[in-house]
Amino acid sequence: MKNRVLTVAAVGEAATGLVLFVYPPIVIKLLFGTEISGAGMVMSRITGITLIALGVACWPCATVSCALCGMLTYSALATLYLVYVGFAGGLSGILLWPAVLLHAVLTLLLGRSWFRKA
Repeated sequence: MKNRVLTVAAVGEAATGLVLFVYPPIVIKLLFGTEISGAGMVMSRITGITLIALGVACWPCATVSCALCGMLTYSALATLYLVYVGFAGGLSGILLWPAVLLHAVLTLLLGRSWFRKA
């Protein structure tokens, strides 16, 4: 029973995250009844990535640590999206590229740990 509930929760969070990543305005409009733009779009997409990673982390698994898979998913997707924002999004603050570097290093370390466990 616990695994079923956990699976339903994981799928629900990941699906919400996917919609939030692909088209944030619909989720924000339905949840809060308002529009978003600019940095709100970027943060909504980062939140979507986080929910996808939460869904991965909560998926029932037997062999590899689900928490490790969730963090690897989050860090890899965050790195890719922040690089995209930096080059194509027109938004760039003083901490954007240090955050990209931090997430890239974390992704490499988590990936190495994941391959060692597998």
